[in-house]
Parts: sequence; C-alpha cells; structure tokens
Amino acid sequence: MFWTLELASYLEEAPWPSTKDELIDYAIRSGAPNEVVENLQELEDEGFEIYESIEEIWPDYPSHSDFMFNEDEH
Repeated sequence: MFWTLELASYLEEAPWPSTKDELIDYAIRSGAPNEVVENLQELEDEGFEIYESIEEIWPDYPSHSDFMFNEDEH
C-alpha cells in the first residue's frame, strides 16, 4: 500500500466515518484512480472496522499544522 497526497485527496470528501467497503464504494463512484481502490482493498480489517478519518488509513497523512507557512504573510 502506497499513499501520496494526490491519492489521499480523493478521500477528503468521503463520508466519514466509514467502513472499508463503504470507502471502496465511494472511491469507485467518485472516479478515484485504481490505486486508491487498490490501497483500500489492501487494508487489513475484519470487515466491520469503522474508520473515522484518512489519518486512520494513512497515519502519516500531513495535517494543516505540518505545512510550515505563516498565514499572516499571505
């Protein structure tokens, strides 16, 4: 499983919280690339685990605070 910011961005508007199957369905219906669907299919869960956010799928997903810029300058 390999995530990038671009791939993860396809799940930003997903209906959180969701199960693995719901996320796969959302990715397919929203036209996400096959890599997103494949990454979701590789998740190891028992089929009933609920994911609250992208951070539970990709723990290294950068948060807003990870971007080092001063909003006051813009």
